[in-house]
Amino acid sequence: MNKRPRNLDTVLLSLEILRRIPRGRKITAQELHSQLTHAGFSRDLRSIQRHLDTLSEHFDIERDDRTKPYGYRWLPHAAGLSLPSLTPQESLLLRLAEEHLKHLLPAPLLKSLEGFFSQARIKLSDPQSARLEKEWTRKVRVVSTTLPLLPPRIDPDIFDTVSQALYENRWLQIDYRNARGQRRSYDIMPLGLAQQGVNLYLVCRFRNFNNERTLAIHRIRSAEISDLSFERPPEFDLAAYEDEGRFQYGKGRRIRLHFHISKRSGIHLLESRLSADQEVEETENGYSVSATVLDSLLLERWLLGFGEEVWGVTKEECPADMSAPMHPGLEV
Repeated sequence: MNKRPRNLDTVLLSLEILRRIPRGRKITAQELHSQLTHAGFSRDLRSIQRHLDTLSEHFDIERDDRTKPYGYRWLPHAAGLSLPSLTPQESLLLRLAEEHLKHLLPAPLLKSLEGFFSQARIKLSDPQSARLEKEWTRKVRVVSTTLPLLPPRIDPDIFDTVSQALYENRWLQIDYRNARGQRRSYDIMPLGLAQQGVNLYLVCRFRNFNNERTLAIHRIRSAEISDLSFERPPEFDLAAYEDEGRFQYGKGRRIRLHFHISKRSGIHLLESRLSADQEVEETENGYSVSATVLDSLLLERWLLGFGEEVWGVTKEECPADMSAPMHPGLEV
């Protein structure tokens, strides 16, 4: 079997390192070593450090050696690693992806894409090119259906640690403060990440328990990734977890909901249904609506939000085989 020349391997490794060095923040040799290992480059940490020292001598890369571990980043004026194949359309897609997926991508993957995101920002900021693509970012918006709130502050280092543990299937030790102000330490098995409005939630299992809990990322005060890995529970499915209403402050209980609603408040239900089996009957005062839904706190808030425009609310519990198993809901 033919093997690649050693100098070619060295070039490929150098290109990967250059591509992964960020702009605006520092990355350590240990972080790069972890990313490169996951990308299939089998090198020891000392080899990565030697490459970084050599590259920082020939490229506009800053090496911060004031404290260990050393940090590396592209200088502000540096052109970085040129990506000539990146078209204006690709730059636009990457810019939108960075904006809307930055809290849903695993930290190692997000860091590995920093070079592409940076190049996309540079290309879209060029007044001589990509004019239409740059204009597009001002032509589209994601609009909230509720009162817009500012997102809670999430420590970026904590988020990186949590998403890395989730990505690598490794145990996580956290210090968590709940909504009542109580602080406790937990060993958790991270299983999924979900964004609901402006909030980010981590679905996990506590050590020695086999049920899922959902923790608010912004309430994690500290996080430390463990060297111990775990096998993901084969019975857990994040999509099913959502379908069971776990992010709606509920316990997965399906009900047959009946209510009356005024025409001006209920007209939208003729266009956006509550469920596939929704039934609507027009009455003298509005609409009579029936639908199979998950009973939850969000449902209660939705109904109460209409005030006197909704009346005659009744709930009938569905047969057991139509209900999801009982589990704790969101950690509040």
